[in-house]
Amino acid sequence: MTVETTTTEQQVMVQEFLDGLVNAFGIDATAVPVAADDDSFEINLEGSNESLGLLIGPQGRHVVALQEVAKTMLQRRLPGERRARVRVDVGGYRQRRREALEAYVRELAGAVAEAGTERGLEPMNAADRKVVHDTVNEIPGVGTISVGDEPRRRVVLVPTSSGNAE
Repeated sequence: MTVETTTTEQQVMVQEFLDGLVNAFGIDATAVPVAADDDSFEINLEGSNESLGLLIGPQGRHVVALQEVAKTMLQRRLPGERRARVRVDVGGYRQRRREALEAYVRELAGAVAEAGTERGLEPMNAADRKVVHDTVNEIPGVGTISVGDEPRRRVVLVPTSSGNAE
């Protein structure tokens, strides 16, 4: 019988891995555990603004890459075990991005409802598309559809008569 690694132990493994990674690159940042539950956890990299900008990368691409590398590290260190979902943030970037995207989508949805014409957004990752869908679900008279294939998949806001299209 094997003993499963707990979510807290996995979080410590990722924290130590990310600390080593940023140290190897000579970046002034520290991995700080933020939250954990039975099947997921979050780690935020904190440091000077200049260092954090390097870790965030253009359009948050480096944050996504850090999360994927951390997830892959757990997969390799814990083969066959149940692994927690990993979420990596840098200086609260993901939360700021979510708030800015929600505000933009609300404004755009208002214009779609008023004009009655659809509006497409730029291609975005699955997490950002989910924010768009969730935000629009709260707005009557506007719905969403996703079009295209990865990595060019995007959301289109469409006017509806009853509320939400999808």
